[in-house]
Amino acid sequence: MNTHLFYHIFCVFSIVLPRAIFYNVGMSKIPDLFIRAEHADLIKKLNAWDIAYHQNDAPIVDDATYDAAKRRALEIESEYPELAVRGASTHVGAAPSAKFKTYPHTVPMLSISDVFNQDEVADWFNKLPNQDLFIELKVDGLSYAARYENGRLVRALTRGSGAAGEDITENIKTIADIPQQLSGEYPEQIEIRGEVYMMRDDFIALNAAAEKTGDKVFANPRNAAAGSLRQLNPRVTASRRLSAFGYTYGAVSKRTWKTQSEFFDCLESWGFKTTRKWARHAKSMDEIQAMYNDIILTRADIPFDIDGLVIKVNDVDTQERMGARANSPRWEVAYKFPAARAVTTLRGITIQVGRTGVLTPVAELEPINIGGVVVSRATLHNADEIARLGVRVGDRVTVQRAGDVIPQIVDVAESAPGAAPFEFPKKCPVCGGDVVRADGAVAYRCVNALGCAAQRIGELEHFVSRAAFDIDGIGTKQLEMFVGRGWIENPADIFTLIEKHGDEIKKIDGFGEKSVANMRAAIDGARNIDLARFLTAIGIPDVGKTTAKLLANYFGNLDAVRMATMNELIKIDGVGEIMAREIYSFFRDARNTAVIDNILKHITVNTVEKNTIKSEISGKKIVLTGTLAKYGRDDAREILERLGARVQGSVSSKTDIVIAGADAGSKLARANELGITVWDESDFERVIQNAGGMDDAR
Repeated sequence: MNTHLFYHIFCVFSIVLPRAIFYNVGMSKIPDLFIRAEHADLIKKLNAWDIAYHQNDAPIVDDATYDAAKRRALEIESEYPELAVRGASTHVGAAPSAKFKTYPHTVPMLSISDVFNQDEVADWFNKLPNQDLFIELKVDGLSYAARYENGRLVRALTRGSGAAGEDITENIKTIADIPQQLSGEYPEQIEIRGEVYMMRDDFIALNAAAEKTGDKVFANPRNAAAGSLRQLNPRVTASRRLSAFGYTYGAVSKRTWKTQSEFFDCLESWGFKTTRKWARHAKSMDEIQAMYNDIILTRADIPFDIDGLVIKVNDVDTQERMGARANSPRWEVAYKFPAARAVTTLRGITIQVGRTGVLTPVAELEPINIGGVVVSRATLHNADEIARLGVRVGDRVTVQRAGDVIPQIVDVAESAPGAAPFEFPKKCPVCGGDVVRADGAVAYRCVNALGCAAQRIGELEHFVSRAAFDIDGIGTKQLEMFVGRGWIENPADIFTLIEKHGDEIKKIDGFGEKSVANMRAAIDGARNIDLARFLTAIGIPDVGKTTAKLLANYFGNLDAVRMATMNELIKIDGVGEIMAREIYSFFRDARNTAVIDNILKHITVNTVEKNTIKSEISGKKIVLTGTLAKYGRDDAREILERLGARVQGSVSSKTDIVIAGADAGSKLARANELGITVWDESDFERVIQNAGGMDDAR
């Protein structure tokens, strides 16, 4: 039985049955086994994520996912203290990279415990022996430790594992904000700790330059700063505009300051920059929360990325008495901001014209880091959404980003005084054509379909996209250039582009022999294409890659699709009457026919080989739901089709079987309600084996 499934079954029984039953049958330790297994899995993930973040400067999960996993691990360790020995409670950073020399930290470089809401802050605050606090910004960068002897910088390390760090001395020396010689009066020996970061404008400029030269583009300023600082060649670091703050200290020969705020005075007198401009004193929960709320609202005005506040006991003697846990001081916490939302300023609203002529309003934002990605634009969907939100240019707005979803404005946090309502244009901003809105429709649309350059570019973008012809090296910028010069007017021109204009392209700044050769290879590689991808590429209204695959599998060849009647199209599961009419009309439009015939002069469209295997599910209508352990959704669909089944997207009274994996939801409930046969993955496996094995099915 699947271990995950068994675990959930066990959880149910452990609630329903009296605990004494488990003790009587010798099962008292089973809960421990599952908890320990969960903890081991969490620590394994955290270690992998830490290596990606600290060593490779390439995070593979967002902050919210990481924080949730770490909090769960800490919860388990609080209940099972023996697991904390090598768990999240004692874990700091990641082991130093083998690429660098490493040195031990004289004083361990610990992390800071995170808190995420007022209750957690209050729980920490109420236990403090001294509630005079100093609150600083939590800068989203890379930590460093710089050792000074007689005022001269002698060594700089990364955090590394907390016990030892990577030697980045020569790289640190390239950062103007970190003095190589201290000024004023300073201890004989001291280690200054702080954060290397990149200003948001410098990050945007770095990526803009990288796009022009074809170099690596960074996901966010933190990655850019970390990747720049941890270079084996200091010249690369020097070429990047890095900034730095100082905020605390490690080993010191003599301490003269009594408070954290006084230490900031010392740092500034020695030549360091600090975040004092934004820092505040606080003596109550109300004052802490007031600063938190203010910074959330003005976060976009801060010229670098932050992900929270660091709240410290101001008195250093109290700090030393409170001491530290295994991996974090007791006298400070990091009050983290929500990862998926931020407040910023709406600079303007622009209109994009899509390949179907639909006008989409886009919010132009003051750039802000949300969940590890710098966001400068967000969708406003349509005119109705602008009216519903009541947004006006100049407003402070809440922007939301979750996973890979396009950022969107959630609400207006603060209205701009005197701002005028946005008026949707009556003319297309690209071609000047009339803009209409059909009765009952949500979207405004440009009616100048053939004469609008935006629609032409959009169609061509779609044609070369990964889901269609997948022609690498020809993107929006290239298409705009080639269309603007009159070299591409329709999709067929792509296949003669190099033959006709290759020599001219080589002379364009940014191109050359190699880039033109690569473009030629990409175009030639696309001359043979599967039917489903071709149907996706030609831009039939409402037909995406899923419907294109349905058409390809049903008809088998392009001629059959082009000649299909309305009755034939409606018979296909997943193609309704409206979509059938769009497909039917598309292939009977003379302009579309001419475009397709022109494309076919340069390419070959493969027919679909229907090598189905006779099985007990041949002809059955099957719905997939939930997550299968061994098969991705596309793999499972392909196998079912090879076994002769007809895969549906939704459950109806005509459905024969529902195959339900883990976390199946409404489709499974609907199947049970209708009395439809439900299979699990083992039933699916049985059919595959009975049909001759998975290799044959594939």
